[in-house]
Amino acid sequence: MAYEKEGVTQIDVTELKQALKDDETIVIDIREHEEYVEAHIPGLPLIPMSEIVDVVDDFEKDKEYVLVCRSGRRSHETSKFFKMNGIEQVKNYEGGMLAWDEDVQTGEENIINNVKDLYKGGA
Repeated sequence: MAYEKEGVTQIDVTELKQALKDDETIVIDIREHEEYVEAHIPGLPLIPMSEIVDVVDDFEKDKEYVLVCRSGRRSHETSKFFKMNGIEQVKNYEGGMLAWDEDVQTGEENIINNVKDLYKGGA
């Protein structure tokens, strides 16, 4: 059940699954490259937290985002950073990959090198 913590909406695994079905919501894995390659939610794009500070201005501010990390801590901090930079529609997947209970993918499935690639072929 969604709730707010430090100004950021926290969602659980059921709500994440709904967000993944929603064409309007962009779900991003923000873990480091090695973590993503080891196991990630199928289809999720990767933009490591360490790179987001350099590209935050490239995100479209009117879109809705959900951020995913290993446990929900880094994605929570990154969600707060999004909000500080004018991206208001951001949610944190609380529990992170540790709480994910579906299949995972391995390898470099969807590595994002340019934030603009998040919006190609979308709504």
